[in-house]
Amino acid sequence: MNFSPASSETNTAIWIKNPLACWTGNNQDASNGIVIQGNKIIELVAAGKSPDSIYDFSFDASNHVLLPGLINCHHHFYQTLTRALPGALNKELFPWLQALYPVWANLNDEAIFASTQLALSELLLSGCTTAADHHYVFSSIMPHAIDAQVAAAKTIGNRVTLTRGSMSLGQSKGGLPPDSVVESDEKILSESERLINQYHDTSDNSFCQIALAPCSPFSVTPDLMRATAQLAQQKNVSLHTHLGETEDENNFCLQQFGMRPVDYLEDVGWLNERVWLAHGIHFNDEEVARLGHACVGVCHCPTSNMLLASGMCRTRDLRSAGARVGLGVDGSASNDGSNMIQEVRQAMLLQKLRYGSANFTHIDALQLATSGSAKLLHRPELGELAVGKQADLALFNLNEARFSGHGDPLAALILCGAHQADYVMVGGEWKVKNGELVDVDINDVMARHGIAAKRLRDMATR
Repeated sequence: MNFSPASSETNTAIWIKNPLACWTGNNQDASNGIVIQGNKIIELVAAGKSPDSIYDFSFDASNHVLLPGLINCHHHFYQTLTRALPGALNKELFPWLQALYPVWANLNDEAIFASTQLALSELLLSGCTTAADHHYVFSSIMPHAIDAQVAAAKTIGNRVTLTRGSMSLGQSKGGLPPDSVVESDEKILSESERLINQYHDTSDNSFCQIALAPCSPFSVTPDLMRATAQLAQQKNVSLHTHLGETEDENNFCLQQFGMRPVDYLEDVGWLNERVWLAHGIHFNDEEVARLGHACVGVCHCPTSNMLLASGMCRTRDLRSAGARVGLGVDGSASNDGSNMIQEVRQAMLLQKLRYGSANFTHIDALQLATSGSAKLLHRPELGELAVGKQADLALFNLNEARFSGHGDPLAALILCGAHQADYVMVGGEWKVKNGELVDVDINDVMARHGIAAKRLRDMATR
């Protein structure tokens, strides 16, 4: 194997050649690989061909399946600190949240930094090159959570969309979260504007973008939803929230606001293409049509939906109606992992159960995790292997017992349960080599993360 990291600084060109299988996500032929120069793909090499481009190095991918980098559209990085927490096991959404809110109230910026590093490391090792995080828990001991996430993300190397979440409707006013973790509208909006001004990068090679994300109908006021939508329009950023996750949420909206969640979404000015929703399960036919007509995005989170028994997202119906549909691992406390290639398999299995085995394939699941998620995050330069696109990719080795005897390497990758990428590139730079992170020591990351998680558990039992 003769290779060297491509570099956007030196404009080095590399041919990733002769892959065992190459799925571009767009039906173009790259059977003999791709050529990357700097941070972009400059050529797809068809079967039996050699590159027309001049290249400096080559990478022999004959033992690897080549994919576009996977894109995770909904996560809660901080929840890696409360995985398999005994007090939250075997519960549905509302009681699960009520068990965890008091624990999360003790988060601090150090814990946020450690959990962001750990989650992004886990994602990167699973072939995920871009991740959106929804952080919505803030307190007096955690004033700069998003700043800590920005700093942590730089050390790992994934692209991130960090959402400034919020909770303003506490238990004393009819909401679900305790009052100790709610903020004033003024504080939320002021911090949201500061973060956009400081960190939001709109370039096509952006490694950090900011979106605004009031948590859910049961944790924020309609006034905050409206004001956030106005700020997002003013600053031209995306909007994100949880919606349609459970029937309990539907009932809450009817009792609190006198309307169902999609009616509520329209009432507060959120029924538009700037918006993407997490989960999007409990919508009727008329609501699916309205969401599609408005080009609203929906992030399917299959493992979380199964663990909390929330239900099954209508992915095919939403896409047929015109909605943008992507994939997310959700919080690690409701998954309990941050593994994107495994989430692709879970999406395939759960959607087969909904639509029938012949009507949702491994290709459909891969499309959710790549081009579908790229559309969800308004990142057209990501999500496929094509000339001019960003050089974000993952290479998976099938030299494991789980794949032995396969007939179709791409199908085997999903059906047989791949769990770790062998090589991962982001923006033309190798971030994983031989299954190991390039830029950080995973053992150090895990050690600091473990200390932060133990602190939370100890504080919860006092």
